[in-house]
Amino acid sequence: MPTLLAPPPHHCPDWAEALLNGFSQVLLQRSPLCGVFCLVAILISAPSSLGDALLGAVDGLLTAQRRGYPKVRRQAGLYSYNGVLLGLLIGYRFEWSPLVPLLTIACGGLSAMLMHAWLERTPRATCLNVYTAPFVLFGWLLLMFVGPTSVAVADVSPIHALPLGFGQVFLLDHPLAGVMIGVGLLIANRRAALWAFVGCLSGVTFVLWQSQPDLPLPTLCGYNPALAGLAFSQARHKPWLPASAIALSILLQPGFAAMGLATLTAPFILACWLVQASARLLRQAIGDDRLRS
Repeated sequence: MPTLLAPPPHHCPDWAEALLNGFSQVLLQRSPLCGVFCLVAILISAPSSLGDALLGAVDGLLTAQRRGYPKVRRQAGLYSYNGVLLGLLIGYRFEWSPLVPLLTIACGGLSAMLMHAWLERTPRATCLNVYTAPFVLFGWLLLMFVGPTSVAVADVSPIHALPLGFGQVFLLDHPLAGVMIGVGLLIANRRAALWAFVGCLSGVTFVLWQSQPDLPLPTLCGYNPALAGLAFSQARHKPWLPASAIALSILLQPGFAAMGLATLTAPFILACWLVQASARLLRQAIGDDRLRS
């Protein structure tokens, strides 16, 4: 889940830390330096969308501040990262007009409020994590008002598909952007970076191996498994948790396309929820057996 753990001490102002953490929390990390790399990745790949991403993040943060949400969550970037993704989606899919900034502001604020409501109602560690659910819900609503985009199909090797897969976490399609995101993640958490790499490689390899026309492009099949691996990367001595989440996210991806829904990060969320729920049921079953014995 998005982490509240504080990074090593640094000399970053509170507002800058909260803003940069909003970008790193897209990767489920709390690391201002990782956030800097994510910002640079957006600047390289989609400079016209950088303002939308910043606007979504700032509005989520200001909404949380105005409504008096806990400062520890604000500083961790928990109220900003969905705004980052929604800003990028709006900048990518909507032609610019004076209404676009207003739409970004509305989505950033609403996503922060939905995040707070979810966190308040799921206080225990065994509760389902929110992840990027606000982004997916508002993203589906937004995409109802725009037509589908056509993506050019091209042969992609795993070497090129891997950085593109990392870039797609931020809806970016430039290999160098994926490299920058990967470096930022490696700086923030090497174990998390390893599982993200395994997830991205697994998703890309699966699609290239299947070679079926109804499956998404390889470059679009790496980011959900990468996020799934990130979500359970800190489960030490339990490698089956991230591995299961990665496998489920890969298997779930074609289903959303078959239903006519934009994939976004929905396979990652659903896979993680299934793994969480299964682990909780297993713990309950083991506890019941111990009580009976």
